[in-house]
Amino acid sequence: MPSRLSIFIVLSLLAALHAFIGWRILPALDIGHFQWLGALLLLASLVLIPGGLAATGIRRQPLSDRLAWAGMLAMGWFSSLLLLTLLREVLVPVLALTGVPATTLALPTAWLVVAGSAVLTLIGFFNARRLAAVVEVEIPIAGLPVSLHGFSIVQISDIHVGPTIKRRYLQAIVDRVNGLTPDVVAVTGDLVDGSVQQLANHTAPLAQLQSRHGAYFVTGNHEYYSNAPAWINEVRRLGLTVLMNEHVVLDHDGGALMLAGVTDYGAHHFDESHRSDPHAAIADARVATAVKVLLAHQPRSAAAAADAGFDLQLSGHTHGGQFFPWNFFVPLQQPYVAGLNRLRNLWIYTSRGTGYWGPPKRLLAPSEITRLRLVPA
Repeated sequence: MPSRLSIFIVLSLLAALHAFIGWRILPALDIGHFQWLGALLLLASLVLIPGGLAATGIRRQPLSDRLAWAGMLAMGWFSSLLLLTLLREVLVPVLALTGVPATTLALPTAWLVVAGSAVLTLIGFFNARRLAAVVEVEIPIAGLPVSLHGFSIVQISDIHVGPTIKRRYLQAIVDRVNGLTPDVVAVTGDLVDGSVQQLANHTAPLAQLQSRHGAYFVTGNHEYYSNAPAWINEVRRLGLTVLMNEHVVLDHDGGALMLAGVTDYGAHHFDESHRSDPHAAIADARVATAVKVLLAHQPRSAAAAADAGFDLQLSGHTHGGQFFPWNFFVPLQQPYVAGLNRLRNLWIYTSRGTGYWGPPKRLLAPSEITRLRLVPA
């Protein structure tokens, strides 16, 4: 749990940023007595953002979900409003150097900030709430047996069933996955944001996942925020195989493929016995396999996976940044943001996620359902 001091610092910073926007934008709008309306909207945002984040602690429904919705929408709008306000602070002085008076630029640029933040929030909302598109990816594997040519894995990741993502949203994903007739379904973590008691009804569609060799799940960091042991049991009850530093060998038309999974990269901070270990996941292999695939929630498992001898790692966690400009900050924590990358003999595919976290907003980082096919190199 965050300390009171850290909460105070974050809330103070949030208040200061709202005050900065009000100071720089509201007077420039030239709306006279209606400035109070803009101030009221900023005050509502300042209250709703922390309120939405804390809404999961409210047991009463639908109050909890409605507060979460309001807070997350406010967070998405505030993010764009702050970004455009800062951009305006840079752009107006630069344009003034060309001879255009700053006073002439003040009014139109202030309205552009207001209108732009609204448009970006609406576009981001549509992108987040629509059904994720199917992304087709070919993985070239040297020495791939003929029996495994075209072997397909459909990956879904980072759905974040919780306050704003419910059963209907997940059901549409499951239906789309089943329509792809995969050989394997891989769910690479961050399935939920909430307890089993709160969300069991909404994760129930996972039991309908269909594929030739079954559906497999690995934990993400958000499972550990939401009582991972309980969710591991629930996911197993729904019929998925949970891989915790272990593997299975799949016999596909006479070709053997190892499918392994590790717990989340930071799982040991919650339970030392859950420490993520790609070497343990591949250990004690009793059958020679032509392809070794690892499911690992975070891309930063890749170095250990390459050392362990895996051919392909499927990850998520990053959301591709989810919306600009956060995609530029992901590399500070993860080696890969999205798409297919190579580390020595290991291919790493990082999904941009099938749902979203926090604000229902995606910009320049569309959600995806990924169909990966093994092809000969």
